[in-house]
Amino acid sequence: MPVTDSSHACDLSERTALAGGTARVILLTGPSGSGKTRLAARSGLPVLRLDDFYKEGDDPTLPRVGAGTDWDSPLSWDADAAVHAIARLCREGAATVPLYSIATSARTGAEHLALGGSPLFIAEGIFAADITARCAALGLLADAICLRGHPTTTFRRRLLRDIRESRKPLPVLLSRGVRLLRAEPAIVARHRSLGAHACAHREAAARIARLGRATAPAPQGNR
Repeated sequence: MPVTDSSHACDLSERTALAGGTARVILLTGPSGSGKTRLAARSGLPVLRLDDFYKEGDDPTLPRVGAGTDWDSPLSWDADAAVHAIARLCREGAATVPLYSIATSARTGAEHLALGGSPLFIAEGIFAADITARCAALGLLADAICLRGHPTTTFRRRLLRDIRESRKPLPVLLSRGVRLLRAEPAIVARHRSLGAHACAHREAAARIARLGRATAPAPQGNR
């Protein structure tokens, strides 16, 4: 996976998030199959699925690998749209976000995501670390975490999930799985270099829980 610079200049609408922000984001990243979605769901916090910001399969800017698309490259993902959605969630507490089908490589619609007054939410996906610097510069970042586990465990989880969800044809899933198995240490190292703290599930859950307690409203006493 190539290293890319995702710290583009921020537009004025994004910069206003710092002044009027009502929430902060925890960026949760890690290799595909590392358990990001499961951990995010168990946190009890609102969750933004960053995989829904993939580009569509007919986008001419998609990176190529061999005869197919390199869906593991950050260039296959719309980082600008993801940062814009995060900024809106932080500033307004709600945003319209895309729905994406990995099986068909296409957007299938959109949904309204609301934080319900939560001062904290999770944005999870394999490219989350690529927007760490941008979210930090905007004053939106609460934490950036990279899930780190054993590569063979990640391989097994990823393959079973992808087969269950019919994400791609089996030969594609197997070849991609072997490639990611070999690349996993480098993927984690790259996420760390982009500012994410690499750790196992237990530590990641504890970090998220601490942030949740720190941002929870203080109980109101009797007057």
